[in-house]
Amino acid sequence: MRKLLVIALWAGSLGASGYAQTSSNLGAHVASLREDVRILVERVGELGLRVEQLERENSALMQATKGLDSTYATVSQLNGAVAELNQSLRNGDASTREQTSKAVQELANQTNSALDSLAKGMASRSVIKAPTFDDNFPKEGLTYTIQKGDTLSSIAKQFRTTVRHIQNANRITDPTKIQVGQPLFIPGGE
Repeated sequence: MRKLLVIALWAGSLGASGYAQTSSNLGAHVASLREDVRILVERVGELGLRVEQLERENSALMQATKGLDSTYATVSQLNGAVAELNQSLRNGDASTREQTSKAVQELANQTNSALDSLAKGMASRSVIKAPTFDDNFPKEGLTYTIQKGDTLSSIAKQFRTTVRHIQNANRITDPTKIQVGQPLFIPGGE
């Protein structure tokens, strides 16, 4: 209203020709202001709808998160839990070390006892000498492959030689440990 009064006074000072021109400018200006007001009213309505929508979404989120405050852990709570876990591990490590130490000590005692027992048994046994080999056998002969049921004595008898010659030529320490398929040099064999 005040603007209209100022415009009217301004228009009165212009005179008749200036008034007609000012009046058409004034009409255009008023029309422009009305359009601006209409756009503003429309924008305010849109913003009102958007605020209502945001309030509904906020309310839904509040309902969805209701009670979740108690399920979140704080950093200090997590640090406390980690410290407690570390302490449990240290206690467990100490306990495990103690159990392991006892088990190792018990195993060592059993091993020492078994070794003592073995040593006593070995002391009472007669000493077994490792066989000595000599080159006192015929250097000519033939090769024979051990068959099922063969013994050194049966092979020696078959080829008319001695068990000692076969042992020396083949470096056999235990004549009971020959195997089927094993090749033997039979010194002086016929």
